[in-house]
Amino acid sequence: MFSKSRINEPGPKAEIEKPKAPEATMTKPSMDFTPSAPKGKAAVSVLSSDLTVVGNLRTTGDIQVEGTVEGDIRAHLLTVGESATIRGEIVADDIVVNGRVIGRVRGLKVRLTSTARVEGDIIHKTIAIESGAHFEGSVQRQEDPLATGRPAAAAPSMRLDAPAAGDAG
Repeated sequence: MFSKSRINEPGPKAEIEKPKAPEATMTKPSMDFTPSAPKGKAAVSVLSSDLTVVGNLRTTGDIQVEGTVEGDIRAHLLTVGESATIRGEIVADDIVVNGRVIGRVRGLKVRLTSTARVEGDIIHKTIAIESGAHFEGSVQRQEDPLATGRPAAAAPSMRLDAPAAGDAG
């Protein structure tokens, strides 16, 4: 005993809502690689541990280096992974070093984690060096460390590879 469906009956009736297209009912995937990135901003570019780049990298976005870069890097946020090696100058608004950098580091905020190995001068506005980080070079604070050119010779600097000599002018 079957009954006729009311959907196919002619005559005036309330409009039946059609099912939405599959893409309209899908939810966002649970794995979001840029959870704090504002809408419209590109995702972080990742250079994997098996990648070697010879040449300069320049972006207004964020870079995470896990491999080797032989050249200069300029970015908004630069994260140097524990397995990474960079031979060249790095310039960014924010720099987090977990791996090895051989060359000058210039950033508004520079952070050396306990696994960092830096051989070169650091020019910064603010800096944090965790216990266990290895650093050979000088550190210098500048109001605008991203400005091109070498730091002013008259500006005070501090060498971290030698004992402090006190407050000599």
